[in-house]
Amino acid sequence: MSAERPTGPPLVVLPAGPRALLVELDGRQETQAFHAEVLRRRAAGELPDVREIVPGERTVLLDGIARGAAALARELRTWPVPPPQRDAGEAVELPVLYDGPDLAHVAEAWGVAVDEVARIHAGTAFRVAFCGFAPGFGYLTGLPEHLHLPRRATPRTRVPAGAVALAGPYTGVYPRPSPGGWQLIGRMPDPGPLWDPHREPAALLGPGARVRFVEAAR
Repeated sequence: MSAERPTGPPLVVLPAGPRALLVELDGRQETQAFHAEVLRRRAAGELPDVREIVPGERTVLLDGIARGAAALARELRTWPVPPPQRDAGEAVELPVLYDGPDLAHVAEAWGVAVDEVARIHAGTAFRVAFCGFAPGFGYLTGLPEHLHLPRRATPRTRVPAGAVALAGPYTGVYPRPSPGGWQLIGRMPDPGPLWDPHREPAALLGPGARVRFVEAAR
């Protein structure tokens, strides 16, 4: 389905509790478009009070609906959803040293020189599709399909905080040390801002945020 045309209405809208709805979409692109439309309509006062809007890979959860959940479900099924504005909002810039242990492997898989991986990755406009795995971990989309790579056959037992990694269609930055099986291409010199429980919002990379990686000086 083209990103240049409106998507169709949601495939399925299911009750997820007395005040919650789970909307199932056809794919990642449709989910991002629907999530953006929900946020737009809520900001415009076109939705009843909804406490939380939580996107997933192919779902959007509307939780804490103050009233009229059944009526809202019927309305959602009729929504024409325009594609999200790719340049909307200021991009979060993340400095990266492209020196990850999987850099050479990624370059070989992409069919480019090692230095080209940094140029391609830093030249890509990313957007956070959804968050998961760990607090502050955003799943970023933007790389074209021919650059998608599988996870490592053997996960690492420890990936350092700030590691910039690739898996499938996603780029991610590990906000804290943890096990992980993604391809590591670089690291943030200071990963501290990714997750701060004393900040509102705590996650620097929230759903819908635009992200741009900047190659840092070595």
